[in-house]
Amino acid sequence: MKDELANKFFETYGHQPEATYFTPGRVNLIGEHIDYNGGLVFPCAITLGTWLALAPNNDRTIRFKSLNFPEEAEIPLESSYTKDGSGWYNYPLGVFNEILKNFQIPVGFDLLYTGNIPIGSGLSSSASIEVVTAYALTAYLELDYDRLALVKMSKRVENDFIGLNSGIMDQFAVAFGEKDKAIVLNCDTLEYKIVDCDLGDHVLTIINTKKPRGLAESKYNERVSECQAALAALNTEVKISNLCELTPDKFALHSHLITDETILKRATHVIHENERVSLAAKALSEGKLEEFGTLMYASHQSLKDLYEVSGLELDTVVDFCADYADVTGARMTGAGFGGCAIAILKKDAVEDFTEKLTAYYQERVGYACEVYVSKIGNGATTI
Repeated sequence: MKDELANKFFETYGHQPEATYFTPGRVNLIGEHIDYNGGLVFPCAITLGTWLALAPNNDRTIRFKSLNFPEEAEIPLESSYTKDGSGWYNYPLGVFNEILKNFQIPVGFDLLYTGNIPIGSGLSSSASIEVVTAYALTAYLELDYDRLALVKMSKRVENDFIGLNSGIMDQFAVAFGEKDKAIVLNCDTLEYKIVDCDLGDHVLTIINTKKPRGLAESKYNERVSECQAALAALNTEVKISNLCELTPDKFALHSHLITDETILKRATHVIHENERVSLAAKALSEGKLEEFGTLMYASHQSLKDLYEVSGLELDTVVDFCADYADVTGARMTGAGFGGCAIAILKKDAVEDFTEKLTAYYQERVGYACEVYVSKIGNGATTI
């Protein structure tokens, strides 16, 4: 990819890039919709991601171009920026804006991006673009930022510059990911533990439902509000800052405080999903794939029945996986209402699985899904 991108860079800008960088996408293996409730998540970096080639220029202009999007921008180097419409380049522009708060950028840059993360699939293409830009500028300009600072910077871009109310998991996973390892991340304290994730004769399979995620943002905010309502009800008797401070046993003692049935369902998912993360990390680190797979299915069922963020498309994929002998476990991943599911699949079954799932999905949903096989890969790096 480095040579191919260098050739495209020369075609685009008329000179060679001086450096190339890569940042992956991510999947969350288990622990969904608990990042904003102070809980544990269990993401890993994947081998799909975003590449960035860059070179400085002398005309104090930042040029954003991508092989994946038609929009491009040429923006004079200034001391600060605000969001410019809805173009993809706002993500890296927001990174420039953050860096300019602390450092003077002495030169303009020609930047060319390319990636193979399916856009809008829930695999964190936006976090990948943010972090690869922050990592690249930090490395090239030798700025005083460590990886955690890059993660926090990229989250501010997402929240404050772009205006999306997301947690820190995505940026953290794509920055800190390690090959064949996953991350247990406490979203409240940012304490984390790297866990061995040897899948043996299995591979991580990603199934893109191809369903547009139009509901995701409004429903996401709705779920956040419902969890806040659950927290407020519980705090009439127990004093906690986040739902995930409660164990399932302690929650059972106080759940009567939540009188709204829907709010109770949301809180029940959050607290039990948080426990599933700890159990799943232990199972995976010990090589107990069957146990891990059982927890994946339990997570999906909870997201379907209690949190109500699944749907026909995601359920169709997981139902097929449950009946396919060479799948150890499967679940939706990400915010839901479309996007992707993941499955732990035997390596030698990929071709058969893809063919049969695609036909099954087409028959029930009316259009084809896409199947990707990914390894668990490293986080942001210089190529």
